[in-house]
Amino acid sequence: MRYFLICILLTGLVTSVAAGETTAQRLKRAAEVVNAVMRAPDQSIPQGILSKAVCVAVVPGYMKAAFGFGGSFGRGALVCRRGGTGPWGPPAMFTLGGPSIGFQIGGSSSDVVLVVMNGDGARKLLQSKVKLGVDAAVAGGPVGRKAEASTDAFMHAEILTYSRSRGAFAGVSLGGAIIKQDGDADRKLYGRKVNAQEILFKNAVGVPAAARPLDEALTKYSPHGGQKF
Repeated sequence: MRYFLICILLTGLVTSVAAGETTAQRLKRAAEVVNAVMRAPDQSIPQGILSKAVCVAVVPGYMKAAFGFGGSFGRGALVCRRGGTGPWGPPAMFTLGGPSIGFQIGGSSSDVVLVVMNGDGARKLLQSKVKLGVDAAVAGGPVGRKAEASTDAFMHAEILTYSRSRGAFAGVSLGGAIIKQDGDADRKLYGRKVNAQEILFKNAVGVPAAARPLDEALTKYSPHGGQKF
């Protein structure tokens, strides 16, 4: 019965997130999240972190809901530097979510940002299903200019995770959340069947018009950096 209730809850979240929003709208919102997060240097991703990043993933409107048992779901976009060090490339779409156990009541919505620090982390996200904290090493990331001196302490993580809710931006643990590739959204965005590896690693497609605002936002705040895949 517990798992049945969780499945019902997650189905409701998926329906709610998907309703009425196109992939283009999701990409537009992702660009808005990046600009909002980076606009205040004292409450943003440290420049030292962003300059080392090889990929950035954004999930606008990540929803959590619970009534005794909890669940979460969101749809996002993953963008990587071409080759790990080049300009920001086209996005691969994905979903993020999973159940949570324990007594809880309520609901919330937040924007989630994942900063991928190396090629190993990027390659793991290309799998069809990735459990954060199990299949890929994750940690809540540092925030603001004052965190610059301590960024080396976070370099062991393959992915640094953040959440923005009600205007506040902070590192957050997403251990246990599951990332899945969203092939349907990729097909709609590019007009043909194409997988995440082809999009992010093999230069099989160009940056679609809908993704240019997101690339422009990332280029504005981190025009150079990363490491070769």
